[in-house]
Amino acid sequence: MSYKQSAVRDLSTIKDFIRWTFSRFKQADLFYGHGTDNPWDEAVHLVMGALKLPLDFDRDMLDCALTYNEKKHILKLVQTRVTKREPLPYLLGEAWFMGLPFKVTKDTLIPRSPIISLLESEFAPWLKNYPLNILDMCTGSGCLGIAAALVFEEAEVDISDISDAALLIANENIVRHQVEDRVHAIHSDMFTGLTGKQYDLIICNPPYVDAEDFENAPAEFHNEPELALTSGEDGLHFTHEFLAQVAHYLQDDGILVYEVGNTETALQAAYPNIPFMWVELEQGGNGVFILTKEQLSELLQEQK
Repeated sequence: MSYKQSAVRDLSTIKDFIRWTFSRFKQADLFYGHGTDNPWDEAVHLVMGALKLPLDFDRDMLDCALTYNEKKHILKLVQTRVTKREPLPYLLGEAWFMGLPFKVTKDTLIPRSPIISLLESEFAPWLKNYPLNILDMCTGSGCLGIAAALVFEEAEVDISDISDAALLIANENIVRHQVEDRVHAIHSDMFTGLTGKQYDLIICNPPYVDAEDFENAPAEFHNEPELALTSGEDGLHFTHEFLAQVAHYLQDDGILVYEVGNTETALQAAYPNIPFMWVELEQGGNGVFILTKEQLSELLQEQK
């Protein structure tokens, strides 16, 4: 008898399947970094997500018995998580960001940007004025731009991406969070689709993983779209082009909030004269900097 047949026969309750899934994950040496950081939380999220139940479900109800089809569904998700190293949000079709649910597919990165800490503090003290026009470039699922629209309720927000498939998902999330009147999804290869526009706040979580880091990354990351992760040998190909243009798209008091993760050191080495303001993030993470329109304009003058 296979372990799956045994599980269907011998396990009965929600609690049984959480414990069983935890044991499978412990044996599988998985990587946790897409919403949880340990096998127990991953098991709870998988079982409850598979059953469409909230994580704060009444503990007394965890003794409820599962149907045959519910058991088979959970077993299928566990098998895919273990054998294909597929991140859990892709299996469930949903990820949470800033307390909000977002649809995700393999065409979008799984939301996890540390820029969340700055959104929650409304980018204080760097943002001088209330932003009426915001851009979220490389938006993927739309999570940063949609969250920004919910924080700044009077702002118009453009969310852009080079991937049409990602923008389809972003549009679904726009509708889901009822911000269709203020959030606009735009297909754009960097700034090509944004001619003539200027913004008070530009947020960008671009591809920045260098070739070595990507090669050595856990298998779970290789299930995400490579287009949204990698950017040349040193991870800075996109960033070089972006920094050479972005000042033209900022209002005079506007700021850029940009994530480069582990390529922070390489970026500082490439631009030793730029006064990057590196942000200490309350919820962890690294490699997020802020630059003003004035600082970016000075960069343009130096490059001429």
